[in-house]
Amino acid sequence: MSCNFHFLLILVFLISLHELPTISTTSSSIDLIQKTCKNTKYYDLCVSSLKSDSTSLKADTKGLATIMVKIGMVNATATNNFLSSHELVLNTTNNYTNNDLVLMKKLIKDCADKYALATNALQDSLQDLNNEVYDYAYMHVMAAADYPNVCHNGFKRNPRLDYPTQLAIREDGFKHICDVVLGILDALGW
Repeated sequence: MSCNFHFLLILVFLISLHELPTISTTSSSIDLIQKTCKNTKYYDLCVSSLKSDSTSLKADTKGLATIMVKIGMVNATATNNFLSSHELVLNTTNNYTNNDLVLMKKLIKDCADKYALATNALQDSLQDLNNEVYDYAYMHVMAAADYPNVCHNGFKRNPRLDYPTQLAIREDGFKHICDVVLGILDALGW
């Protein structure tokens, strides 16, 4: 029985030695995430987004920027898909004329195109990050964040049509993600 007890103690000791670097790495990784996110406009969004990606625990600041860019790409692509489905037109509760509905469909298609362009701009920023050309990465993220403005302005030019609430929520979310990326890029000190 004493032999089993010693074996168990040694096993626990070896496991604890193996786990210490992981605990230390995780703790320092969380610290890097929190420190990096303090440089952004949306700290909570930054921290929760990065913590939701397991690769962030082993990432440096550049890696954290890459993760957030990818989250932005997923968001823009999802918005593009949402708009491409014409779900907004089907769910409209306003009493629009047929001409208004035709215009609404056109605006929604234009918005879908803008979100596709935003995805492309973020893809370009990923290449810039990989090449450590941070000023260009910053420029591409700023361009991506601006594409929803073009969409919103299309509705402003047509005051008969309400800017869909669901689209406004998605626009804000996407812009916040881009703002987080810009804050992380600032932390890179380019």
